[in-house]
Amino acid sequence: MVLVTKSQRRTKPSSIRSLALAAVAMSAFSMTGCTSSMDLFGSDKVDRISTGAVPGKTNSAGAVSDEATVRNAVTSADLSKVATAPVPWANTATGSAGVVSSIREDKGQGHVCRAFTTTRHSYEGIAMFSGQACLTDSGEWLLTAFDRQ
Repeated sequence: MVLVTKSQRRTKPSSIRSLALAAVAMSAFSMTGCTSSMDLFGSDKVDRISTGAVPGKTNSAGAVSDEATVRNAVTSADLSKVATAPVPWANTATGSAGVVSSIREDKGQGHVCRAFTTTRHSYEGIAMFSGQACLTDSGEWLLTAFDRQ
């Protein structure tokens, strides 16, 4: 009977070398997604991302839309309940929301007017506003003031 054995020295280094080579290959392939210059499959599709700065002021369409939403909340509020339960408002068109904390009605200038204070939570942050809405002769409410505090 003949016994053939392999030495540990000869088989062990080649398996370690194979593992090291596999690890290097795996890391090289996994990093191809992180670099734009390694296009292994010849793809000509490029994702274009454009960015822009957030403007310092709200765009006029969004501001007008928020003002109309606040006006509607103020003019439809039950004044007897505002002192105990502030009036929340939300504008789905702009994503803005806020809470009208006080409304005071005045009939002294020949028109019914409601002065109010509200917050506005938007992508620009949280701000406090004061404003006034007055009832016109045609029966419509007109926002006559809306100022950031």
